[in-house]
Amino acid sequence: MHNVLVIGAGKGGVAVINMLSQLDMYHIVGVVDQNEQAPGIHLAKQLSIPTSKKWKDIYTKDVQIIFDVTGNLEFKKELENSAHSNTQLISGTIAHLVSRLLKEKEQLIEELENTSYKQELIFNATNDGMIVVDPDGVITFINESAERMTGLSRHVHIGMLVSNAISTSQLMRILETKRTEVNQRLVLPNGRHIITTRIPIISEDDQMLGAFAVFKDVTEIVHLAEELTDLKDVHSMLEAIIHSSDEAISVVDEHGTGLMVNPAYSRITGLSKEEIIGKGAQADIYEGESVHLQVLNTRKPVRGVRMKVGPNRKEVIVNVAPIIVNGKLKGSVGVIHDVSEIKALTEELSRARKMIRSLEETYTFEDIIAVSEEMSLVVEQARVAAKTPAAVLLRGDSGTGKELLAHAIHYESDRKYNKFVRVHCGSFSKNMAEQELFGFEGEEDAGFRKFVKRGFFEEAHGGTIFLDEIADLPLTAQTKLLRVLQDKELWRIGGKEPIPIQVRVIAASAKNLEKEMARGTFREDLYYRLNRMPIQLPPLKRRKEDIPTLSQTFIDRINTDFGRSVKGIDEEAMKRLMEYDWPGNIRELENVLSRALIFMDFHKHWMTADDLPSLTSWRNNSISFTDQEESSMGLVEKLEHVEKTIIQEAIQACGGNKTAAAKRLQISVRNLYYKLEKYEIEEMEVE
Repeated sequence: MHNVLVIGAGKGGVAVINMLSQLDMYHIVGVVDQNEQAPGIHLAKQLSIPTSKKWKDIYTKDVQIIFDVTGNLEFKKELENSAHSNTQLISGTIAHLVSRLLKEKEQLIEELENTSYKQELIFNATNDGMIVVDPDGVITFINESAERMTGLSRHVHIGMLVSNAISTSQLMRILETKRTEVNQRLVLPNGRHIITTRIPIISEDDQMLGAFAVFKDVTEIVHLAEELTDLKDVHSMLEAIIHSSDEAISVVDEHGTGLMVNPAYSRITGLSKEEIIGKGAQADIYEGESVHLQVLNTRKPVRGVRMKVGPNRKEVIVNVAPIIVNGKLKGSVGVIHDVSEIKALTEELSRARKMIRSLEETYTFEDIIAVSEEMSLVVEQARVAAKTPAAVLLRGDSGTGKELLAHAIHYESDRKYNKFVRVHCGSFSKNMAEQELFGFEGEEDAGFRKFVKRGFFEEAHGGTIFLDEIADLPLTAQTKLLRVLQDKELWRIGGKEPIPIQVRVIAASAKNLEKEMARGTFREDLYYRLNRMPIQLPPLKRRKEDIPTLSQTFIDRINTDFGRSVKGIDEEAMKRLMEYDWPGNIRELENVLSRALIFMDFHKHWMTADDLPSLTSWRNNSISFTDQEESSMGLVEKLEHVEKTIIQEAIQACGGNKTAAAKRLQISVRNLYYKLEKYEIEEMEVE
């Protein structure tokens, strides 16, 4: 759910609030306007939404979207300069556009409801109706036909002002003008249409005695005329919508003859409407088969067909759907997408994904899969730990999700608005560990300038520091860490005075700390200081009930990263995953699914057992790295390692056929031989 802040509570703000309040995926955290009497402020209070005169009083970094409906350019600049980088600003122009569209939608719905109401009325009488009023406009007589037409009751409405009984009545005007009005059209409040003649009643001495109306019910005739008008209006409206669309649209009848195209169609294909309307469905095609004719023959939609259209041989993707009315095929409608525009959008999407990856990832307990009873207990223990300031020690094999759990504990605690700093203790050299953790002070330029380097603990001040693989920390650094935990202050290397520090410590280890203490490589007093709240994460083989949910989560994530559309895993493949012991735990499961999806046919939607690599040999050929390898290898080495492994698997999958392997990898055969030589891949390695 996205948190939204609405700034501006005028008509535009009201429309935005109404729109967002109907969508489950958006939560309005507040409405801001300097005018406390603004209509949007009243609406927000009715919906129990917080309000404020100042936006900064209600704005937090948890707000992902701000709707600025003020129309103030200076205020817009203030928002852009002051809002967090992860907050999406939607300008007043877009907000007003949404508002206008919503209003038009409401008007169309209202007009449709009124038209439907009128069309439901039944022509129920053929006799003339009559209503008589006195000089003051009070009803004195209603006949039965008038009762039937108007819905009035003689027992109730005689003695009532005619304008109150029939709001559209014009008899009061007759009393004023003393003129007869013949064959006038009138719509009664109940929706009936009548042709009425209104006549004043005047005495011989020219005194106004009253007036009466004689009318016939012509609702059915009027409705037929309105239906014809409505059909013309609907046709004009649909034509206007199609012509205003940026999507290229073409419509043909049931015989495949062109009926309509819009300007976007002409722009993409280079063909005018005169060259298409009245012509066969193949008139626009330069290369390929008519999708319209295929849909008309099968009565089924067809999507994603590539072809070339028009004199410029424009490469497009075509989607066509049948038009079926009351079970009868009336034609088909096609939408053409310019491939060049799609490529531009794909590049823009890729840039957006890179931006998203650059943001710091946050995890909560909702992100942790805990279907199994053992993992559910771990999550409950972690929730308890999040509410206490005590140090937490996460135990478990590599790849069981210790860092994810540490993230969740931090973001469930009262320190969630401060930093979460991850430190891999095995990545330091023996001499640099203390300096990296606790900082350094020195002098440069012959003592004239002081040099200060902040350590990880200072970076995490007020927040949480996650010490991963704590057993790999050198003993000297362990001693200083113990002092920091006890005294809540630290000394930088070379520092002259202590620095107060408030940090929540979460440590993790895949090693047996008790054995490390016995070997003398881990301090016993530090162990007891960290072990106050231990949480043991089970290996994946002890929580196999979580594998289906974990697998689906990984597939959804990989789909996003690689632009795929795999829906899930079939039963046979899932059975293989459930039977394997997973010595590499969750990290290994993710690697297996990633590799399988990379080599899957692009058009497949379900992962089968044939797509999975051989799990028995997976450990020997896996692309994944141990923590020690990962910390010692640079980016280029890791990429080369991955590329070599993928090439080996491709050649094995193709039975040693290098031409087929190159096609599978989507590279040239010459390039493949170059890589075989580069990585020294011998024939025996791929047989």
